[in-house]
Amino acid sequence: MSKLLILIVVLVGALAVAQVARVYELTSRLRGKREEDISPADNRMNARLMWAFLVAYFAFFIWLIVAYKDKMLPVAASTQGVETDWLMNFNWAILAVMFVVTNVLLFFFAGKYVYSKDRRAFWFPHNNKLELLWTIVPAAVLAVIIIYGLNSWNNITSPASPDAVVVELYAKQFDWTARYPGQDGRMGATDYRLINGDNPLGIVTAKSIATRLAEIDTEIAEEEARLQGVLPDDKVAEIEDHIGYLGRMASRIVNLRVVMEQDIKENGEASTYLHGADDVVTKDFVLPVHKEVDILIRARDVIHSAYMPHLRIQMNAVPGMTTHMKVTPTITTDSMRTHVMHDEAFDFILLCNKICGASHFNMQMPLTVVTASEFTAWVAEANKKPFEPAGTQPGGNGYFAGQYR
Repeated sequence: MSKLLILIVVLVGALAVAQVARVYELTSRLRGKREEDISPADNRMNARLMWAFLVAYFAFFIWLIVAYKDKMLPVAASTQGVETDWLMNFNWAILAVMFVVTNVLLFFFAGKYVYSKDRRAFWFPHNNKLELLWTIVPAAVLAVIIIYGLNSWNNITSPASPDAVVVELYAKQFDWTARYPGQDGRMGATDYRLINGDNPLGIVTAKSIATRLAEIDTEIAEEEARLQGVLPDDKVAEIEDHIGYLGRMASRIVNLRVVMEQDIKENGEASTYLHGADDVVTKDFVLPVHKEVDILIRARDVIHSAYMPHLRIQMNAVPGMTTHMKVTPTITTDSMRTHVMHDEAFDFILLCNKICGASHFNMQMPLTVVTASEFTAWVAEANKKPFEPAGTQPGGNGYFAGQYR
């Protein structure tokens, strides 16, 4: 009932204002006053209101900063984040100066140069010095911003140190998967053609190749069995096309195996094809504090973006290529909970910052930053569950069987 009464009051108030405006319009007509005629008194009042608005405008702006200062970004939790914040603050300082100067001039001159029939505007069509001034100064400021920004960008994307922790983030609609090197300390090679339910990242090993080829053999056999029945011509053509596709895929995987074998023969232990079996594929994203981390980023389907707001880092995940960024966390999750955020439920978070589909909002992954000793213990535990446990890797050419081999 109270909502209805409020609505009625608002409607009555709007009608009253409309009627007052109508009465003012009618009285103006009776006095012979045109709507476009503005009296000197009205002009002076508007000029004073411009100055009053200038004061109120900046007072409200300052109030917003004070009232919502706790809603700003929390403290940067990485060395790169500190540098990014400096870059942002540098830009904000420039913007703040220009914001104050332009608005003061805007409202001050609007109030100072109130219309007067005894004053004429000065015609000032061109001035080379002024043209140079407002061209060179902004260009110089922008050059400084760009150079500063490029320097920060290079610091984040330059090669990581040899002893940096390496972790891969794999994006697909609509989740993240992390991969860590196994006990050998090196990441294995990957290929999207090997992706299946047991190999979501397409890690290349002798077993994963054989498994994928066996799956394709099974699919081909199933499709050929379907052709034995009575089917419409268009369905037969569809099945035959699929069989042809599967055959081509199998041939490419066989070529991949040949490339793998040649690379192993030429490079020995340096070959990336020998380092995938012990990789750790996990839904846990854990980083050590005060240790440089080289984050490799890949995507399966569309463009995603790995964004960690508390660490102030972000990089696109692009299908068909590996992007990377480096970061050195400076605050553990536990310290953020107890000393910074004062929230026991706090977690760092990995978000997707590209709108990638209907469930984009749900594409996130908790990030845990731990001490060096805790990270070492976590890695030791994770290494107990490698991608291919020891003893399951096949040996000998006899393992590879099938009509396409």
